[in-house]
Amino acid sequence: MTQDKSILPLTVQDLSFEARGKRLMKEVCFTIEAGTRTMILGANGAGKSLLLRLCHGLLTPHAGQVYWNGDDSFSSSVRIRQAMVFQRPVMLRRSALANIEYALKLRNVPKAERQEHAYDVLKKVGLGRLANQPARVLSFGEQQRLALARAWAIEPEVLFLDEPTASLDPSATYSIEQTIDAIANGGTTIIMTTHDLGQAKRLGTDVMFMHRGRLLERARAEDFFAGPENDLAQAFLRGDLLWWKRKEPYPGGGVNGVVL
Repeated sequence: MTQDKSILPLTVQDLSFEARGKRLMKEVCFTIEAGTRTMILGANGAGKSLLLRLCHGLLTPHAGQVYWNGDDSFSSSVRIRQAMVFQRPVMLRRSALANIEYALKLRNVPKAERQEHAYDVLKKVGLGRLANQPARVLSFGEQQRLALARAWAIEPEVLFLDEPTASLDPSATYSIEQTIDAIANGGTTIIMTTHDLGQAKRLGTDVMFMHRGRLLERARAEDFFAGPENDLAQAFLRGDLLWWKRKEPYPGGGVNGVVL
């Protein structure tokens, strides 16, 4: 598939989001360059999945902007150059092969090329023998591999991954990680949420740590795991719960030293 100019870097400027009167995302800023693998870490409720949906264009921020290569318009050229795989993949009511062929059809790949290309990608993720099986009868791990294959087939410049190995056993997790590694090595920029610190170490080049809708630290992966600067990030790596009382007020809001 032919490619236009790059949609990267992805720049998020003062991004905020509200739901039912509550601020869930608070003035988040960062830039992601091409060729990186960014792991977004944080406890449940930190805003990790929400951030992916805002960047992917599934939600509209209440304040701030998402820029793709300096452009804040979410154009069709941006939409077709990125993909997202959810924690619970959505499977169409058709075969595994047809799921991928449909994604290729939406990208205007010629009909004569779709089946061969779809099957090649299925083989890459170890699902070639299940090509004609209904996608919805596959195991959860197989469905996740199929979702990755479907995204891989359209050759996205950016791939958002939301907890892609949640609830999977070590064997299935290894298979998913191998696929992510192959996709990244092919030139796709990875932006991924995970609760698995070992996984973030294995896959990530960069880490973003979030807490209560704020981005508190951004660092190279090796620097972050060697010793983050933010005290909440330090506690997160230790496995502490992030709702204790602090000796000093939490920057951005707190009552009697209690983290909000």
